Amino acid sequence: MMQILRKELKMALKPRITESPKVRLIDLKSKPFFIVASVEVGNTTTKSILTATNMDTGRTHIINKVVRMTRDVRPPKPGEVVFGKTLTGVELTRESVAELVRDTLTESVERANLDIKTDLDFVVRSTGVVAGFDSPDEVGEFIKALADGCLMAGVPPKNMTPPMSISNISKKFQKYSKLEEVIFDGAVASVTPPIGSTGVEIVANEMEGELATAGIKEAAQLTDVDFRNPCISIDFGTTLDGRITSPDLPYAKTIGNFCGYAGAIPDAIVRGSRIVDSKVGTALEILEKEKTPSFLTLKMKAKTIESFAKRIHELIIIEKVPRNRTRYGSVPVRPDAAEQIGVILIGCDVGENGSDMGKLSAIGMEICKTHGLQVVYAVIDEVMAGVACRLIKVAKEEGLIFEDTTIGFTGRAGITGNKPKLILKCLDELNIAPKIDERVVFVDDGLARGAAVMARCMNSLGSPQHPLGGRHGGKCILAQRVKLQKR
Repeated sequence: MMQILRKELKMALKPRITESPKVRLIDLKSKPFFIVASVEVGNTTTKSILTATNMDTGRTHIINKVVRMTRDVRPPKPGEVVFGKTLTGVELTRESVAELVRDTLTESVERANLDIKTDLDFVVRSTGVVAGFDSPDEVGEFIKALADGCLMAGVPPKNMTPPMSISNISKKFQKYSKLEEVIFDGAVASVTPPIGSTGVEIVANEMEGELATAGIKEAAQLTDVDFRNPCISIDFGTTLDGRITSPDLPYAKTIGNFCGYAGAIPDAIVRGSRIVDSKVGTALEILEKEKTPSFLTLKMKAKTIESFAKRIHELIIIEKVPRNRTRYGSVPVRPDAAEQIGVILIGCDVGENGSDMGKLSAIGMEICKTHGLQVVYAVIDEVMAGVACRLIKVAKEEGLIFEDTTIGFTGRAGITGNKPKLILKCLDELNIAPKIDERVVFVDDGLARGAAVMARCMNSLGSPQHPLGGRHGGKCILAQRVKLQKR
């Protein structure tokens, strides 16, 4: 991995990193923009991100984003039922989550000078807070709390559910909707979700993976990478999520899912620095203010960085989730149900359900005391790039990678700093494909972009000239969908 320090890597492999294009308020009012709010309560942050999709071009723009720390949610009041906790132990009730969502969404819409009742076309809710739940089924209660918050903010109920007929869609978008030809059948960006034979979800944060996959597909349109099926999406938020899809038409199957820890790993490392709170502090708080390690620093400290990264990786387990586990990396899972439908769960853990997180903090303290934050930053980049490549390696060993599979990364612990360059170098060494940099994308705000895609899917708002579904190089799958649904 430390070959990234060589001069020749200054270099041939170039990460394709998308950035969110902005849009002006005057254009929102005058052009056919479908405006969606993505509301997410995660382990670390709670976000409301407003996106606007131009239905003529199919391109999604970011209007604004409001980000709050989830740990700042108000404590439970007497009589309220605690139904879950974040990874750092912050207790959550239906009422407190609803209030947090209401305030975050309201601020986001007001900042954009929009009216929540008349300008907002759809709201998609999701959560990454699954570590404190006992089963995937309990995520449903959290989604209800998110809905409560949206309703308290003034979102009309019809803007959170699929329309029953084209008459339920705003008149300005009816000409773009294919609802009279195809209905929303659960496939988002032409991928069907993995549901066990008993109807249960096989991993608690399945929706996160669904949105991340759709969002990476949308963002990849800003690059020269055709990120349609088959593909691999990996979201490095606090918890790990993502999907591996098949090349089937018109809908790809989900043949792999990721779960466990992601951003929680660098969070644990920086907590040992004592610069952030030792219990609820995050890498986000210090590394976004710290400059990326210079080439000189990386070169002079190469052996030190490599040594610490190796020690940390000895504590990280990445594998196919064993059949007897009900929780992996603190995330509720059903590997038995996954096996029944041919889905491989790939997990990332630190010890067993985070039992060795304290050891990561101890190493973080050692690095900070002896070498400083710049080396902490470099070690985290090296570690997370290694995690990404180990995940892909397991997918390859399980036969989940096809000759034309593309790979996409999103989330704070996968696309910041030098991680994209390190990941590309490592993937190149895995010999997955020639010119690996032409098959990999790094995407900002993948989940929010995915929410915009899901909203369009629910409303059957297509852009056949810029298809997200289907296979690489193929045409729009609308005709195949029509034929399938008629059958």
